[in-house]
Amino acid sequence: MEREIVPVELAVGRAIAHDLTLIDPESGFKGAKFRRGHTIRPEDVPVLKRMGKSNISFLRMAPGEVHEDDAALRIGRRVTGDGVALRGPEEGKCSLVAERDGLLVYHDEDIDFVNDDPDWLFTTLPNKVRVGRGKTVAAFRIGPLMVREEQVARVEGIGHISVLPWRRLKTALVTTGRELYEGSVKDAFQPKLLKKLAEYGGEFLGGRIVPDDRSAIEGAISGWLDEGAELVLCTGGMSVDADDMTPSAIRVVCDSVLFRRTPVIPGANLMLASKGGAFVLGVPASAVFIERTSLDMLLDRLFAGVPPDGEEVRGWGKGGLCAHCDSCGYPRCAFAAR
Repeated sequence: MEREIVPVELAVGRAIAHDLTLIDPESGFKGAKFRRGHTIRPEDVPVLKRMGKSNISFLRMAPGEVHEDDAALRIGRRVTGDGVALRGPEEGKCSLVAERDGLLVYHDEDIDFVNDDPDWLFTTLPNKVRVGRGKTVAAFRIGPLMVREEQVARVEGIGHISVLPWRRLKTALVTTGRELYEGSVKDAFQPKLLKKLAEYGGEFLGGRIVPDDRSAIEGAISGWLDEGAELVLCTGGMSVDADDMTPSAIRVVCDSVLFRRTPVIPGANLMLASKGGAFVLGVPASAVFIERTSLDMLLDRLFAGVPPDGEEVRGWGKGGLCAHCDSCGYPRCAFAAR
């Protein structure tokens, strides 16, 4: 690449080689004031000087070089998956924006692979967190104005970044506890569950309350599965007390247990099992009175159709301690980034 530096007054009539950025602290604006290819006019000179541009660089690309805009576009077209849209380039940067509500998914190692080249700058929201429509989920660019063709070709083999849509799972609730069964205590979890299901568009089939009896719990779970439930949540009886029968009932009914506990607080006593294509979930007691727990992470994964296995869950301990912020920002926090 050859660079020619010309005083701004002598640059009139020439086309700029890259976006020129305006930063206005008073209005808070930062963006491209003049775009690549713009031909400088006499009336642009005072504006450019106010932007701090006393000189303008004009570039001549050598064979085998790729302009910053073209490099960003090429990797952008490669990584754009389902549920996201490519935006840009602007100021040499492209971004991906969610086109729907759902779960952001990508391969962590792909981002590391791109950033192994110090000329590339690739950043994302945390993997496997819920995002809303219109949210920017990734942004990328090169640092210099030009890179070599082989630097771009190297990263064109990485995978897609996608936003998986929420599935409308048919969901049922089994609530365990003699005090609830006899009516001396009101079930506090069902209203919370209905609120959470509304976030995914899930269908609630109903709830059943049973005493601390393993056969009764087994029967309630099996009954919901027979009625077409794709997800059964079981609350109560998930601890290690003598009356806590829910984990053993789930084991009897289900084909396999994916995990029994998770290194996340609140919500360590979380259990996930499967029966055919359906899932049965043992809900930790903390989910009844704490707004966000490990339950929310797991529901995100199940409603997106990417359930975690036991090995993955054992890695949730890093960042798995909720900070209990004064103003909860979930899922825009480290706790949600599993």
